[in-house]
Amino acid sequence: MTVTLPALEDLGHVADDLPGLVRIETHDRKKATPIILDMLRSVYPHDQVFGEFCPVQAYVDAPPRELFNWLSDTRSLEEWTYSLRGFTPTDESGLWVAKDRLGDNTKCFTRTVSNADAMTVDYHCAWDQGEHLWMIYLMRVVDAQVVLNKPGSVVLWNNCKHPFYDNNAYPETAPPERPVWVGDFWEMFSAGHQLEMDNLKAIAEYRHHHDLPIKPEWMSR
Repeated sequence: MTVTLPALEDLGHVADDLPGLVRIETHDRKKATPIILDMLRSVYPHDQVFGEFCPVQAYVDAPPRELFNWLSDTRSLEEWTYSLRGFTPTDESGLWVAKDRLGDNTKCFTRTVSNADAMTVDYHCAWDQGEHLWMIYLMRVVDAQVVLNKPGSVVLWNNCKHPFYDNNAYPETAPPERPVWVGDFWEMFSAGHQLEMDNLKAIAEYRHHHDLPIKPEWMSR
């Protein structure tokens, strides 16, 4: 039996107003959209910069190995992503299903593929169905001592514009009358992913600075 405690339970009330943390519980889509739009800049051709790839990166003042261990647990997505909630294991080993609250009544399937030696964490995801996980989010944790000459971590995150973002290849698996498709948000991915990276940074640094495990204890049980 899997026992799942509420995400960010160890932060208590701090999670409600932690600076730099934007989650759907405190910022619904109506509140979050202006924040994301403000992060987009008209001084560069956005499509030229982010047309086929969406790279974001950040320095995180937390130990790289501990950060990797947290991110390599699929349930960490419930803490630092904007809208993925309620992760539960499926009957297939290693495959989890959650609700993506960006889409009405939308299931998101996720399998995490990690490499401890390289500290890479790849999230293989898909809306609606778990047979073809075509949304691939590529992450790497780097020891900041090596690249910035200071303690902590550098997190690199990229994903590629798979053609299914433009055309849903599995429309028969979608809930009826859903108003949006994940690809509708592609132009906002750069800002949206930076928002989530900021969430990741805020949570990890708070835990590290307050002597809490980066990976909360309930994920280890």
